[in-house]
Amino acid sequence: MADAARERLSRERVLAAAVDFTDRNGLDAVSMRRLAAELGVVPMALYKHVADKQALLDGMADLVLSGLGPIRPEPDWRTTVRGRILAARQLLLRHPWLRRVLETRPQQTPTMLGYLDGLIAVFREAGFSDVLTHHVMHAMGSRAWGFTQELFDDPDAAAPPPAPEVLAQLAAAFPNVAAMASASAHQGDSVVGRGCDDQFEFEFSLDLLLDGIARLQAAGWQPPSARD
Repeated sequence: MADAARERLSRERVLAAAVDFTDRNGLDAVSMRRLAAELGVVPMALYKHVADKQALLDGMADLVLSGLGPIRPEPDWRTTVRGRILAARQLLLRHPWLRRVLETRPQQTPTMLGYLDGLIAVFREAGFSDVLTHHVMHAMGSRAWGFTQELFDDPDAAAPPPAPEVLAQLAAAFPNVAAMASASAHQGDSVVGRGCDDQFEFEFSLDLLLDGIARLQAAGWQPPSARD
């Protein structure tokens, strides 16, 4: 039985099984030994298809990102970029482990570079100079992938909320933070802060960024060195 499974093993099957396993169990559970058990083979059989765990993670990320397909052109660059980034965000929401993989790659794979190359192409084809595009991509940062490290990320989001008297003390000590935090509707299943609407916050900040980029391009922005 093991010999038959080993004969049927392929890189595609290994990566698909790894993605499915990680979706169900989380990134910390991934190991070559556990994946081999999932596939019904000995661990050494996996090394014919992936060199090590890092190569496995690269392949998993590539497999998931390939599901985005080519960029769908829209009537203007802003709509095209926005749609592409929000599509990537939906992919990350379906595969929450992918964010950590993207954040920890020592080198980007050709698939990852291809994703960024496609975004850059949208700006360049819209008439952005290479130097403005360079700064735009820096400003985008991880938001280009559909995620961002929020100011109010809660490292202990699973913990129960503070007692009312503690909240009252915090509000008295930090009235401006308290006023801001209570000014917007919240949702229970968010991952930003303690219940902020993280999809809204992501789109809000993305739209602010795209609006600013559009103004710079319309004004013929140049770097300070060129203006001098």
